[in-house]
Amino acid sequence: MSTKVLDMGIELLENAAGRLVPAEVNGKPATPFQGVRKYKPTGNKTAPPVRSCADYPADGNKVVTGLKTALVNAGLRDGMTISTHHHFRNGDMVGNAIFDAAAAMGVKDLMWFPSASFPCNAPIVDHLDNGVVHHIEGSMNGSLGDYCSRGKMRGMGVLRSHGGRWQAVQDGEVHIDVAVIAAPTADPFGNANGVTGPSACGLLGFALVDSIYADHVIVVTDNLVDFPCLPWQIQGNNVDQVVAMDSIGDPSKIVSGTTQLTKSPDRLLIAEMAAKFVRDAGIMRDGFSFQAGAGGTALGFAIFLREMMKKAGVKARFIRGGSTKYLVEMLEEGLTDYILDGQTFDLDGVRSMRDNPGHQDTSPFTSYNFHGKGCFASMLDATVLGATEVDVDFNANVVTHSDGRLLHGIGGWQNCLAGKCVILPIPSVRDRIPVIVDRVTTLCGPGELVDVVVTERGIAINPWRTDLLEAAKGSDLPIRPIQDIKAEVEALCGGPPAAPKLGEKIVAAVKWVDGTVIDCVRQTGG
Repeated sequence: MSTKVLDMGIELLENAAGRLVPAEVNGKPATPFQGVRKYKPTGNKTAPPVRSCADYPADGNKVVTGLKTALVNAGLRDGMTISTHHHFRNGDMVGNAIFDAAAAMGVKDLMWFPSASFPCNAPIVDHLDNGVVHHIEGSMNGSLGDYCSRGKMRGMGVLRSHGGRWQAVQDGEVHIDVAVIAAPTADPFGNANGVTGPSACGLLGFALVDSIYADHVIVVTDNLVDFPCLPWQIQGNNVDQVVAMDSIGDPSKIVSGTTQLTKSPDRLLIAEMAAKFVRDAGIMRDGFSFQAGAGGTALGFAIFLREMMKKAGVKARFIRGGSTKYLVEMLEEGLTDYILDGQTFDLDGVRSMRDNPGHQDTSPFTSYNFHGKGCFASMLDATVLGATEVDVDFNANVVTHSDGRLLHGIGGWQNCLAGKCVILPIPSVRDRIPVIVDRVTTLCGPGELVDVVVTERGIAINPWRTDLLEAAKGSDLPIRPIQDIKAEVEALCGGPPAAPKLGEKIVAAVKWVDGTVIDCVRQTGG
């Protein structure tokens, strides 16, 4: 990692994956990726300021009138960091309101630190243009991703996994000045949950780190109840103010985009082949565990696996969620003892989490944080995820497309690569463009952690996984070298995809689960 290049005033270092990455991100020193499990932090976790009960109402009533009043009380000023969570996904009604209020206050140059953003957050583009928001450190989809890709954002975007976000806060890499937590139910003291109330969205696990570490915490609810709010997923002892508003979100829109079951025959075939691999490789057995992502193909995988488990009389010990009605049905049918849920993806998941003690809410700390004393992700026997690109060395990309445009966030994807068998069920072609390439446009996950790639044209097993190659020998699964699948697809498509036309400007840094920089995203034209 000794190579140094000066790029538009930014020093670049070559990391262990052979990618040139910035030595500094938004004015802070950055550590290049050093390899899987090679970088280990030192020092202590960060901590919020010590508070005193003398500064809060003795009767426990922290309710104030209006979000703007709460932000004024919080001392919001230029250059601060505001955090939000995304449990409402495309139904969020609080994120935009925060920056509208900040604009009315005349505040500028804020850093937005969301756990994720969605198309409903497109109005933030106006606040990027008018100077209220300086830059975003979080997933940028749709118009926000396009804005960043075109080099219009004044600061550098930073893309982290869900676990990486927790790591960044607890390690002091990101300091949250004001956290705003949209809570479907809360009491005047600030205790809050996401499983009750008219806007119930499930859990509030992504906001837990914000509530613990932020200097100032505001809970916003549309269902204010008498103390105590039970169960409490956010503790009022960590909350400064409570705001009541008419509606904080539309829970029907947590089912959005990637959480729709695929109807494509090819992708259903891929899902079925992935489930057969789990079965035929001996992974599906009593007491096993798995996690399927939110993509349409991954949801199909869960449905096929469910039927195979029924036929074989196999019961899982736990399933990691994102929960959907398909996982809920498996719990209710006795096919698993528990759902350990990090995010509810539909209203069946919300109901189940509220009513079924076997459906347990979790947070990125328990599930994904690499700077803890272990996490649940590494305990998974099978992890099924998506990808926008995979290369012949099994490296994978989930944030950009082949044209280099930033269109997706990382989510829990990187964290789940810690699983014992990581499977990527992906189509070999999207929009007539081959998905298997020589070198991924943006490196998000090292190939040594990707074990199996399942396409409609065959299944490729990472040569490092000789155990899986041996286990699949006796099956009728179409096991093929990944290079052969790539060659077949390129012959059909008239050759490999064209190299993306990228500028020199770095618009976003991609962090690995340990906080190091694994790659960066460069400006696209147009």
